[in-house]
Amino acid sequence: MLRDPSTKYRAFPTIDLPDRQWPSRVITQAPRWLSTDLRDGNQALIDPMDAEKKTRLFDLLVKVGLKEIEVGFPSAGATEFDFISGLVKTGRIPDDVFVQVLTQSRRDLIETSFASLDGAKQAIVHLYNAVSPAWRKIVFGMTRDEVKRIAVEGAQILRDEAAKRPSTDWRFEYSPETFSTAELDFSLEVCAAVMDVLRPTPDKPIIFNLPATVECATPNVYADQIEWFGRNIPNRDSVVISLHTHNDRGTGVAAAELGLMAGADRVEGCLLGNGERTGNCDLVTVALNMYTQGVSPGLDLSDIDGIVNTINYCTNIPVHPRTPYAGDLVFTAFSGSHQDAIKKGFAAQSARNDELWEVPYLPIDPADLGRSYEAVIRVNSQSGKGGVAWVIEQDKGLKLPKRLQADFSRHVQALADETSRELGAADIWGRFEATYLPRPTDRFALRDYEESGSAGDRLFVGRVSVDGEERSISGRGNGLISGVIAALGETGPDLDVVDYSEHAIGHGADAQAAAYVECRTADGRTVFGVGMDTDIATASVRAVLSAANRA
Repeated sequence: MLRDPSTKYRAFPTIDLPDRQWPSRVITQAPRWLSTDLRDGNQALIDPMDAEKKTRLFDLLVKVGLKEIEVGFPSAGATEFDFISGLVKTGRIPDDVFVQVLTQSRRDLIETSFASLDGAKQAIVHLYNAVSPAWRKIVFGMTRDEVKRIAVEGAQILRDEAAKRPSTDWRFEYSPETFSTAELDFSLEVCAAVMDVLRPTPDKPIIFNLPATVECATPNVYADQIEWFGRNIPNRDSVVISLHTHNDRGTGVAAAELGLMAGADRVEGCLLGNGERTGNCDLVTVALNMYTQGVSPGLDLSDIDGIVNTINYCTNIPVHPRTPYAGDLVFTAFSGSHQDAIKKGFAAQSARNDELWEVPYLPIDPADLGRSYEAVIRVNSQSGKGGVAWVIEQDKGLKLPKRLQADFSRHVQALADETSRELGAADIWGRFEATYLPRPTDRFALRDYEESGSAGDRLFVGRVSVDGEERSISGRGNGLISGVIAALGETGPDLDVVDYSEHAIGHGADAQAAAYVECRTADGRTVFGVGMDTDIATASVRAVLSAANRA
């Protein structure tokens, strides 16, 4: 890398728009959406989709609720042409969906594009040509007037081809390709010339797509360009301003959002941001960003895993586990402090009287996207007591007291360090059983017991296995637990109960109960015991014996 990159690269110029309005605006409604998954996304693949995969992806786009879908580049070859014409001929296109095709501004390509849509109820033909200085000078060797003439002649062919097929409701889109790196006045001049040919109206507006074909500036510059264009294009009520951002700088989503704030009406992109180089705008991210602000995106993304699986299959491109909203790990916390905050957030959420979502680290409820809460917290060597307690509660229904959480987390931490891997629910439960629940090597094991007496004076009589030998023991106390401790007498350790809690596991006649006891030994150590049984009293007895075994 160069020590002074300014010798090779120059900063992108800013836009002179001192009274810009977009910074103070917010997005309050969904835009029109156009999916380019079947065209721009398909062009990005090493192995482009075949007809079966394209059909499956088309069906997904319809299911999600997209009403405008760019289905291909019909002049690219027979596969594209046949797929598009097949959609029309088989009646697969819903009546409320506009399919769109892309074409360069050449007569033969435009004619092929119209032919692919013969018989369609409604369709959009998307015309484009590059207008920026680098393309004019380096790629085409053309002047401004020559480039504008290409756009105008293409628009004339669009008009004439549409007139030959009056039974179709035709709409037109024009892209001054490389808009973001072109002179604004020239882009405006070309678009106005196209308007003069196609004569759009408020009922049938023209779509002007203003692409950041190569992202070369910060998103605020793109927003300035969009606002400037919207202010200066004639007959604004007959124009739909569409955004098509790429992600070369990693800010394709941000540029689209700022472009909407700057007055755009429509966003083009792919569901999960597929596209050439670093990808297109990720429609899922933009839509769900709106959703988290209380704005309905008008798209059904409630089965996010189904969407991911279909796109994986059709494109053979994996979705990164940290992809916003859609990645496998985006709702997962391994860090102890994160886990503790999320666990407390869920507890507070269940206690609230309103439906507003407020859980730390989770800007959206995973359940809204069809995700379960099971994988929200996962445990490895970075995890803390809150994460361990969450897994135990979700998997087994045990609500561990806070001090028991801390005690058990030490055992889980040791297991994580031993294995050097993520611990699953089975790993954690296995360590919990081995630490607190009955084991063959335990000194004390309950066989049976009876309790009698009045309040404040209870008699415990039990049959307990002590070192493998069954014995009858008894003891008095002011309650069941103190009676058990007294019954252990000289056989067991001297325990002082510090804390006790219990709860039901599940509901109904078959529900179990869990009891937890924290004790202090004569030498000042703290030990915990856990008991589980269908009877809460028996669970309490088992908890005391568990603590005695640990002492």
